[in-house]
Amino acid sequence: MELQLALDLVNIPEAIELVKEVEEHIDVVEIGTPVVINEGLTAVKQMKEAYPNLKVLADLKIMDAAGYEVGQASKAGADIVTILGAAEDASIRGAVEEAKKQGKKILVDMMAVKDLATRAKEVDALGVDYICVHTGYDLQAEGKNSFEDLQTIKDVVKNAKTAIAGGIKLETLPEVIKVQPDLVIVGGGITGQDDKKAAASAMQKLIKQA
Repeated sequence: MELQLALDLVNIPEAIELVKEVEEHIDVVEIGTPVVINEGLTAVKQMKEAYPNLKVLADLKIMDAAGYEVGQASKAGADIVTILGAAEDASIRGAVEEAKKQGKKILVDMMAVKDLATRAKEVDALGVDYICVHTGYDLQAEGKNSFEDLQTIKDVVKNAKTAIAGGIKLETLPEVIKVQPDLVIVGGGITGQDDKKAAASAMQKLIKQA
């Protein structure tokens, strides 16, 4: 089980500083969609240059022109690139094909997918590396979480690894760990804490014990 830090509301210098605090306690650093929109793939490139030992995920939430976009993110140094589960099968196939060529990984974000079990099965068959249940900011504000959804996809996925994102905090982490995802994605649960290093360390400890 690995820990991914999601960076959403920072600029590049702030992101690099923040990772310095928690680097030894995380496995993957995510350049979130808002950062990509504000800063472009330069943010991915600079993060990978600053921390070559960490995996870098580019949260592009691709919907179309997938092969091209995966290629661009790979060039910038991304190890993992995200595409939406709601995208066409042809797009997901294109993303997987390009990622394989580049030696990279594809994470499918199941945000807004209505029939999780059916779509997870279909996406799994397309050869993706990770399938992620994700409660976005807008639904978190309504008090939703992805913990049950994780079990739903764990029950049907045979090849891909599973991931979970959305509102995970230190106090809810044990509930998540019970379902045994391969990748736990945390944003505010670390970045919103006064002592980020302590928060990341405590989370890593729980994850490594699982």
